[in-house]
Order: sequence, then C-alpha cells, then structure tokens
Amino acid sequence: MPSLRLVVDRVPGRAVDFRLCRLLGLTGSTALAAGGVTSGALPVREMPAPDSGPAALGLVCAYFGLVVLIAAWALVGAAVRGPRPPGRRDLLLTLALWAAPLLVAPPLFSRDVYSYLAQGAMVDAQLDVHTLGPSHLGGPLPAEVAPLWRDTPAPYGPVFLALAAVAHSLGAAAFPADQVSTGVLGMRLVALLGVAAMALCLPRLARHCGTDPSVALWLGVLNPLVLLHLVGGAHNDAIMLGLLGVGLVAALGRRPVAAVVLITLAALVKAPAALGLVAVVVLWARQAAWARAPRLSATAAVVCVCAATTAVTTAVAGTGYGWLATLDTPVSPGNWSLTSTLGRMTTALLDRTGDGHGDLARFAGPVWHLLGLAATAVAVLLVWRRHHLLRPVHALGLSLTAVAVLGPAIRPWYLLWGLFLIAAAGPGRRLRRAATAVSAVLALVVLPSGFAPDAAQLGLAVGGGLLAVTALWGADHVARRPIGSTA
Repeated sequence: MPSLRLVVDRVPGRAVDFRLCRLLGLTGSTALAAGGVTSGALPVREMPAPDSGPAALGLVCAYFGLVVLIAAWALVGAAVRGPRPPGRRDLLLTLALWAAPLLVAPPLFSRDVYSYLAQGAMVDAQLDVHTLGPSHLGGPLPAEVAPLWRDTPAPYGPVFLALAAVAHSLGAAAFPADQVSTGVLGMRLVALLGVAAMALCLPRLARHCGTDPSVALWLGVLNPLVLLHLVGGAHNDAIMLGLLGVGLVAALGRRPVAAVVLITLAALVKAPAALGLVAVVVLWARQAAWARAPRLSATAAVVCVCAATTAVTTAVAGTGYGWLATLDTPVSPGNWSLTSTLGRMTTALLDRTGDGHGDLARFAGPVWHLLGLAATAVAVLLVWRRHHLLRPVHALGLSLTAVAVLGPAIRPWYLLWGLFLIAAAGPGRRLRRAATAVSAVLALVVLPSGFAPDAAQLGLAVGGGLLAVTALWGADHVARRPIGSTA
C-alpha cells in the first residue's frame, strides 16, 4: 500500500502527491471489486450462503477496499485544493482507473439492475410494464428481482425502458445461454454512458457558474457514491443526470430548444429531472428580454417543446404513458427516509397508546408522506425565489436535494441528484465539507449484497473497515519514522 507520508506530505508548502492518491484509490477499488465476487448482489444461482467462509471473506475485503477508496478520494480533494492541483484530464483518468475494476465486478450495493433488466425483457415480450410486475415474465430473470419488486409495475419513463429493452435483447442475442450476466453488463454500459456524460459536461457547467472545474469534478463525479452506485450498481440515475447535465450546458450556451429536448429525455428516464425545465425557463426568459412578457413566453415555449418531445419519444418507444400512474410506486417498509421514519414512529406510538388511536395508525405513514411532499414544494419555491435570477444551476441542485431528502423514499445515490449540480455551482466551504462528510458516510451504509445486514455481517463489515484504517494508519506511522530509526 502506498505510504501516506508520500501521499500527504506534511511539510509546509509541499503538494499532495496526486499519483499516489490515484494508486491508493485503485487499490481500494480493486479490493472492493474482488470482495464483491462473493459478497455482491450476485445472481441467485451463484450466491454463496451469507454465513459461509467465501461470503464472509468477501465482505471483509469489500469494506477494506471501500474505506481505502474513500480515504483516497478525500486525499484527492486535498490535492485539488493544493498549490499544484491536478487538471481535468488527470481527474478524468483517475475516474476511469477507479471505475475499471467495478465494471467487471458483479452488481454491487443493490439488486435494482435485475429489475431494470426484467423490465427491458418485458418490453421485448410486449408485456405492459406499467401494470404488471416482473413475476409475469418467464425465464430466469424474475428470480433475480428482489421479492418486494416482483409484482411492482415500472415507475420509469419510455427512454429508460427502451434502453433496458435494447440491453436485454442484445445480451439475449449474443449469449442466449447466459442472458442475466450479459444483460447486467449491458445495463452497466448504459450507466457508464451516463457517467461519461456527467464527467464531460460538469467542467463546462462549472465554468459557466464561475467554479473551479477540478473541484467540481472531484465532488460531483469522482465521488464514491458515483463509483459505488452508478458504476457498481448500474443505477438509471446515471443516464438521468447525464442527460440533465448536457441539457443545462445547452441552456447556458443559448440553445434553449436543445436544452428542453435533452432535459425532457432525462425526465423520461426518471421524473425528478423535470425540475430542470424550470432552470431552462429562467435562462430562456433572460435571453428573451426583448419580449413583452419574457417569462410567460419562455414558459409557453418550454411546455410546447417538452410536450412534442414526450409525444414523439413515447410513440417511438411504444411503451405508452402508463408510467405517469406508477410514480407513486410503494416504498419498501424499512425505508429510512425522514418521512417514512416519522410515519413508522407515529404508527408505533398510536398502536401503543390504544384507546381508539390504533385505528388512526394506518393513516400515519400516508399523512407524513403528504407532509413531506408539501414541505418539498415549499422548499423548492423558497429556493427558486432566492436563487433563480443569478444562480439557476445552484437553485436546481438545492431543489433536487430537497426532493431526495423530503421524499417518501431515499437511497444513498439519490443524494447525487442535487450534489452533481451543487458541485458545478460552487458550494461554499461549509457546504462542501458537509457534502464530503455525507458522501463518505452514505458510502458505508449499504452492504455490497444490497440486503440489510444481520449482526454477523455488520461485524464483518466493521472489521474490514477497521482493518483498512489500521493499515492506513500503520503506513503513515512507518513513513513518519526518521531515516535509520528502528523504534
């Protein structure tokens, strides 16, 4: 393992050794991928028993690598803010190197990719994915989908479903005997295209916002959450954010029609991206100041282009508009979003008090979810009222953060909805430190298998993380010794 004395030289005025930071991160990423071979979200036919030796060793190795990767990311952040910061090409190469081991690893931290693949297979089979769940699909795929989602219709738009169908059909045609593995690889390549778009457009967004592109790349794309969940987990949030980012670049570059088309396509992957159209309205109105009512004219133009794009895309995909009715897809019972947690606490309290309050308990969750939606609406309105004129990208980032935090369901990668744009808009030092800390913590809270841990697995994960901390501390301690010392 590279010496931390070399990675973070403590002599005043000396810069962080960026190349060794990169090597440290590659070490962590490789260990994480290796551990995922037995502890990741494997196909059911390949999954070892959770209490078996290979699964235990894989979990320790995965968490060892995860902590090392997080440490490397933090050190790269110090290099980016140092006297000789790495350039954009250096950071993009680092992203590619750190992502490479994860590309060939099994799915990590979630089984959602199997749901995506099953939905693509349903589109290929001309089944209605907006009224039926993957359990209606024959073959091996339904068994790979988490039980909670086997009878759940798809809440995704036609753009993503078309991409999932292409990934499934190409995988089935190329390797009909192993459609699951090849389909997963296809979905990961789709996600990788989204990450590539994020990485290419983020420096341009940062320059438009007056932000250091290197700092934006470090926080918004080299972030462990991107590597773990968008690359390792192949989540469709990657293609949503990639299209959203490219659309905002077009809007800032005075190409509003192209911006509306791209952002509409992003919303036809996942609905939260539709908030990006608000930023286009603000920027288009600014460019159409000659009009008698520039904001009204811009709003009307955005609505028309959005409607036309939606109609054409839906017709080409052939999946219909049923996804609009599935946006309220039920959340998992153990979801730890703020409103879901408060709903469970209120339900438990009403059940314990009795005296007729038990009948009210069933309404606690829905009421808290409605309150969360109302709070989200208020937060978004306040953010745009304060920031829309001068900082539309920052306002959009804060709005998407509010949607993720106050919504009925939250996952670690949902933080990226807002963080990607906040990184481009130039967060202050306090916000950047908070985003760094939250990213590091959220990177640790999900097992590579995607399942909730039991006590034994939690102990193994903590052990792997402590082993990494001990190794990092030991390497630094050895490097601090004076030359020739044996103590």
